[in-house]
Amino acid sequence: MFFRTSLLLLAALLAAPVWAQDSLVVYSGRSDKFVKPVVDAFTKQTGIKVILHNAKSTALLNKLRIEADKTRADIFLSNDAGNLQKGADLGLFTKVSGASANVIDAQFRATDNTWIGLSARARVLVENTNSKNAGTVKSVFDLADPRLKDRIAITHSGNGSFVAGVTVYADKVGDKKTADWLNGLKSNSGGKVFNKHSKIVKAVASGKKDVGLVNHYYIYRHLAKKPNAPIRIVFPDQGSGDIGVAWNVAGVAISKYSKNTASAQKFVDFLVSKQGQKIFAEVNREYPTRNGVPSSKQVPARDSYKVADVPMAVLGKKRDATLNLIDSVGMP
Repeated sequence: MFFRTSLLLLAALLAAPVWAQDSLVVYSGRSDKFVKPVVDAFTKQTGIKVILHNAKSTALLNKLRIEADKTRADIFLSNDAGNLQKGADLGLFTKVSGASANVIDAQFRATDNTWIGLSARARVLVENTNSKNAGTVKSVFDLADPRLKDRIAITHSGNGSFVAGVTVYADKVGDKKTADWLNGLKSNSGGKVFNKHSKIVKAVASGKKDVGLVNHYYIYRHLAKKPNAPIRIVFPDQGSGDIGVAWNVAGVAISKYSKNTASAQKFVDFLVSKQGQKIFAEVNREYPTRNGVPSSKQVPARDSYKVADVPMAVLGKKRDATLNLIDSVGMP
């Protein structure tokens, strides 16, 4: 019975949905509300229709791997550089044109141009300005300080941004210090973690927690709704000799098995254009990866704080090692 059920599930996964032959099919690991504005602008400019197939980035990458040459996907959009590099390592993508790749800094794309980062987010601290610990937490590593027992808020360790951040920290300070830090986080969180960054910000704003580790835009989303909330953003690790803020990127790749590579390349061209970059980054208050395109006025300029000098491809190449490190600590 189990074998038969498994076969049926696999068959359902491999079955191609009924999609128009002249449409560009995008496997999107980002919410439609963050992708649709740029898709609509692309269709208006080119006349090329786009069908968004939305799910978690990791699930879509696995789907693309299983479908192989039977896939209808032309484009893979991920909210995480780790999945993009993993897909490149699995040979699931084809190179984008050099003209598209070269307008994006090398640190934000694959070394072989099989994927390109489109918008960046920063791992920052959200702090309750009324807490007794306000102004004392300067580094992500301070979150492991015993004085913050039960006062910190973090996501579960399977969260993609958490994994990416840990990868950056391990790359910069080594596995031993990172493992010690994770043990401190585990102790200070009391095993109670959050399933959403928005809930972390809410907990800090309400005073239930003093400080949390989140992606920067969640803070601005909260403040947009509640401008008087007693919270502020802290860009950690900014001192001399400190590692800087960990970044991650959302990005795009063209499926190796796309039957519509010309249109797929046009879509990538649009995403890295100044118009596409502005739309894609503005809708979620992220940082454009193309130089010369301003970020949202609500967020600090990308050059106003120190960023950890870790190429985004490293987030994929060292992802498995990071997961093993997290598992060895037993992070919830």
